[in-house]
This record gives sequence, C-alpha cells and structure tokens, in this order.
Amino acid sequence: MNAALPLPKYHQIYLVLREQLHEGQFTQGLPAETALSRQFGAGRVTVRRALEQLATEGLIIRQAGRGTRPAPANSLGKSGAGQAATGKTSRLNGLLETIVTASLKTSVKVIEWRTIRASPSVAAALQIPLGSRVKKGVRRRSLPEGPLSYITTYLPEALTEHFGPRELGNKPILRLLEESGVELGRAQQTVSARQADAEVAQQLDVAVGTALLAVHRLVFDTQDRPVQWLHGLYRPDRYEYQMEISQVGNSNATISVKENLAG
Repeated sequence: MNAALPLPKYHQIYLVLREQLHEGQFTQGLPAETALSRQFGAGRVTVRRALEQLATEGLIIRQAGRGTRPAPANSLGKSGAGQAATGKTSRLNGLLETIVTASLKTSVKVIEWRTIRASPSVAAALQIPLGSRVKKGVRRRSLPEGPLSYITTYLPEALTEHFGPRELGNKPILRLLEESGVELGRAQQTVSARQADAEVAQQLDVAVGTALLAVHRLVFDTQDRPVQWLHGLYRPDRYEYQMEISQVGNSNATISVKENLAG
C-alpha cells in the first residue's frame, strides 16, 4: 500500500468544508472563524487559511461585517486552476453498453447512499429547485489487482425508489435507471485531472497528491431532463478513455481497464 503523505491541518479543514459546501450545508452562511476553530480544534490562523483557499477557488464569498457565504451556483464545482479539460456531448446508445461491459471486470463497494438536500451546484446541474431531495451515492470500483475508481453520483430522489445499496453493488446506475423506466438520451462529459485528497487516496490506495483522471458526466433522458450527475476519479495506471472521431463528426468512445498493470 502506498504511504499517504501527512495532510496539513488547514487542508483537512478545507476538504471538509468543501464537501459540506457542495452538499449545501451552509445556505444561511458559514459559521464564524471562532466557531470553526472550536469545531475543528484548530487555531483561527489555521481556519482562516482554509477559508482563504476556498475563497481563492471561488467557492465562498467573504465580506467584512457580513460574514462568509457560499458562492453563487455557477461558481461551485468548477475545476481548479491548471486542470485542462475537454467536453463532449454524445448519445448514450453505445455508451451504456460500453459502461456495462467495462463494469463486468470490476467489483463494487458502496461507501455511501443517502438522501441530501440539493446544494447550488447539484441543483444547477440537475435543473431542480435548490434544497430538493437528491440521492448521493459514493462507490469504489476495484479490479482483482486493486482499486480502480472512486465515483460520486447525484440523482433526483424520485428516480431511485426501486433500487438501493444492494442493487448499486451489482449493476451500473445507468442500467438501474433504465430498468426503472428512464429512457436515456444524451450525455455531456468532461475529462480533466485532479489530485487525490486524503479520503480518495485511502480508497484508491495511492499517495495524497497523486494525479487522477477525473470524469464529470451529466446524463439526460429523452425529454432532455438531467437524471444523473457523476464525478468519477480513476487511477490512470488502471483505466483509460479512448475516443475515435470520424471526419464527419461522429464519434465512438471506448472505456477500458488496462490489462498490463504497472507494478
């Protein structure tokens, strides 16, 4: 197992607050620095550094005399500076089968499956009112050789009545949605890069700061309503995404796990 690098206290606070922001836990504003200091058992200087990092990334707005509040929805969830990204909109005819085929080579551990209130970023992506009930799922896929991916998914709660953690461990969510009566239409996908934080590093058995392949996918039904927002983090030594683009603009995507593993 790769040894995880010690994470500075301010960065630990930053990671916790960032996740809470994405889940919409601070709709009335963030606690004061003194309250956060007591909560995390850290000095105000350490807390302030974490808040400054969130502000730098455009996740919060700090104003003297008015406190600290989440940034508007269009600011949340953006990729960090220096992350190159490519976006692609495609039909799901072949993508569903590709994902199902790739998943047959992996096993799944369901880390989290719970109802949350839609944060600004989740509400904007799924085109639902702020605070609506959504299901958040966190899963880890593994090969026989070890962990492959860490996937976080958000879905409108009404679409998840017919499946739960047991089904998530056996089938891809797109297949479960289809079996629940959802007619899948198109997907918007962005591929970028992200460094592993402490939680992801532990789950994927890599060192903190390891570069990972980040896939963000928004799936729509045939009525062009968003039905799934997925954030996937993949070990690049065990996963690759290939795309063939024809002269007339049609494309075929291939997802594969690498057979020859480094180490």
